[in-house]
Amino acid sequence: MHALTGLWGPGTTRAPPAGLLLLLLCLLAATRPSSGDPADSAFTSLPVRDEMMSKYSNLPLEIHNLSLTAEHVNTPLEKNITLEKPSKVELTCHLVISGDANAANVTWKRGDELLQNNYIVNVTGNTLHTQYTLTLINNKQMGDYSCFVGEEKEPRGTFKIKVPQLHGKHKPLITYVGDSTVLMCKCEGCHPLNWTWYRMNESTQVPIDTHLDDKYVVNGTYANETKLRIKQLLEDDKGIYSCHAVFQLGESEDHIELVVLSFLVPLKPFLAIVAEVFILVAVILLCEIYSKKKKQGPDDGKEFEQVEQLKSDDSNGIENKAPRLRKTESVDQ
Repeated sequence: MHALTGLWGPGTTRAPPAGLLLLLLCLLAATRPSSGDPADSAFTSLPVRDEMMSKYSNLPLEIHNLSLTAEHVNTPLEKNITLEKPSKVELTCHLVISGDANAANVTWKRGDELLQNNYIVNVTGNTLHTQYTLTLINNKQMGDYSCFVGEEKEPRGTFKIKVPQLHGKHKPLITYVGDSTVLMCKCEGCHPLNWTWYRMNESTQVPIDTHLDDKYVVNGTYANETKLRIKQLLEDDKGIYSCHAVFQLGESEDHIELVVLSFLVPLKPFLAIVAEVFILVAVILLCEIYSKKKKQGPDDGKEFEQVEQLKSDDSNGIENKAPRLRKTESVDQ
């Protein structure tokens, strides 16, 4: 308390005012690190920061380049980059400048967001080299990174960073009622943390739980693939199924359409052919009957006329003989 007693001169034993003590206690409390949030403390943030730096310093390095010339002004180059785990990434654009390369203005963007730091620019002759370095640790950092030159609104080169894409059966899988089928998804050279299958129910995805329904079995021979087996198919099992993979840097999915046909469906083409043959035979028979009747029609008419002629002749003969008999009888009398 020497500093406090010194305020009133040497040798004094007067106690400091209560207001001054309260003010000093408030100042000490304000400068003391808070124990509730160690991340905000200068004493605890340094070890955490060192741990994070040591963790990220061991990340693998990904180096990607794009070489652009004047012809790529209207048709920018694009490069796809596939990442599934945290990595350090160096993106470099080599730009051939027609004018003064030292006076060219270079900018980088992630989507529409302007990136202010972490890139460098070097010039060699009329070639401009710009490199952007980043450490990808979460899915929020994924996306399109583009390099711009001058006041151009269109990017000269774009790096599309995304998680691995899944490959399923893009054509509909056709099977029949009562059969079993297997739906498969896989990705090239990847190791997802988790696989999940969903079934589309109108506009929502319903997860398939193999523990609650023994109709479904999920397995896979390798880590980069998953198989969904569906037993005793019904017509209601048709629809869209999706496989979902979770990576450290994001998620990816693909869709497979399943078509389940009944037993009558394969018979429909056969029945259609039988019906066509039956109709064709019926038409041929009708044509033959009509042609026969057409040929027999004139002969029947002639025969009818001949019969009628004979009848008329016979009737005429009888009528002619009758008067003659009457005349002879009158003469005899």
